Amino acid sequence: MSEKKSGGQMTVAEAGRRGGNAVKKKYGTAFYEEIGHKGGQKVKRLIEQAKRIEAAEKRAAETPWD
Repeated sequence: MSEKKSGGQMTVAEAGRRGGNAVKKKYGTAFYEEIGHKGGQKVKRLIEQAKRIEAAEKRAAETPWD
């Protein structure tokens, strides 16, 4: 684990933990569930988009242009 820096400053890890706890206190755990779901849906859409592009590129490469 990281130690506190001199002068009483907090580490990045501690700042992140404190910020996360503040958000949890303000919005609740359902907020984290909702943003997690949104993030997962976004990743799913991006993967599907990449697969469509890859398939189109493959079809284009297989198409004879002669």
